[in-house]
Amino acid sequence: MSRLATSVKRDLVVGLGATGLSVARHMQRKALNPVYFDSRDNPPGIEELGSICPDADVLLGDKKMPKGVKRIIASPGIPDSHPLLVEAIANKTEIVSDIELFSEDAGAPYIAVTGSNGKSTVTTLLHYMCRSDGLVALAGGNLGVPALDLLAQKQPDVYVLELSSFQLHRTKNLPAAVAVLLNVSPDHLDWHTDEDEYRRSKYRVYREAKSAVINRADPEALKFTARCERVISFGLDAPEDGQYGLRIDDGQSYLARGETLLLSCRELAMYGVHNQLNALAALAAGDLFGLDMAAMLQVLVEFPGLPHRMQFVARIGAIDFINDSKATNVAAAVASIESVDTMLVLVAGGDGKGGDFEPLAGAVENKLRAAVLVGQDAEKIAHSLDTVMPVSFADTMSSAVSMAADCAESDDTVLLAPACASLDQYSNYMERGDSFCKAVEALKR
Repeated sequence: MSRLATSVKRDLVVGLGATGLSVARHMQRKALNPVYFDSRDNPPGIEELGSICPDADVLLGDKKMPKGVKRIIASPGIPDSHPLLVEAIANKTEIVSDIELFSEDAGAPYIAVTGSNGKSTVTTLLHYMCRSDGLVALAGGNLGVPALDLLAQKQPDVYVLELSSFQLHRTKNLPAAVAVLLNVSPDHLDWHTDEDEYRRSKYRVYREAKSAVINRADPEALKFTARCERVISFGLDAPEDGQYGLRIDDGQSYLARGETLLLSCRELAMYGVHNQLNALAALAAGDLFGLDMAAMLQVLVEFPGLPHRMQFVARIGAIDFINDSKATNVAAAVASIESVDTMLVLVAGGDGKGGDFEPLAGAVENKLRAAVLVGQDAEKIAHSLDTVMPVSFADTMSSAVSMAADCAESDDTVLLAPACASLDQYSNYMERGDSFCKAVEALKR
């Protein structure tokens, strides 16, 4: 690989993670020759980049902007506070995401799904619903396969994309067939300048969309959908005609469209009230895209949910153990707690990303048996809980699960809902969830 040695203005790809490498494959397919940059001297993706683009110009370790850059394609994990991007912003150099490149070349319609919580579940539901209705569908983006790698496959009938606030923040044009915003709660304040910027990034999903799904609990959402041709809402209340929500009939709760009862909540394969919301949002999006209702409902009675998202692990000694390691922020943890209708022992903690833990106290009121806290922000969570219930601290997940099991009583639930990121102790939330599951399995021995 050579150093940059040309006067021709070129794109600069910043970051050699999964997204950066997907950009490299995309550029190679288009016979384009950007410059690649990573502030690490030996980034993990450097060898793979060499196999993708043997003659690529690569800059490693430098933090100054090279000359001749016309546009920066930045990986989502790199914030605007990175020295190179600070310089680019000051010089008015355009900064875009991989989703911008996807939008330029996508030949099929796509459904864009975002939200602080639940977007992976809804993206997966919509993917399965499209397939259940006989469509060829590909899903990816922030979940699973990077969006640009989807373009290397045979063109489908529809793409379903999970989008993060990072990706939306840097996407200039996003003409989605359907845009879905599930919810907005403070998150990623270590990346975004402030909560207002984070919210603007989320609402941005609607700007060029043909149609939109909004959460009725979010009064701000509707004003951002003014250009959309159709808008359908969802919520836990009884829905008006053409909208989605819950209705009670003969003592049972049902997913409903207007006054039409669609499916008893007891028949949902997924656990928890928040997954009822996810199901309603997916139905609304599928409705806007023209999917068959029976095909969508079939998915809801079969799909049990994603790993690490209110995942039932085991019942041991009349105690249920639930893994919701994906609850990486306070709002997600609150949703998890509110979905449990028994007394619970909460396992929480990690890197709080600057979030406010106070809402946890209200969520656990009158249902918390005890809390076992781990990770770097355990003390902050303990202070916010401010409860007479026992609070314990553990160094490892194994000891946390053992302590939680000792605190729990018959018919209680031990819930891993960290309210924090995992990177202080684990490589990702999946590893943390796996650690919890292994510790629970060890209790059986």
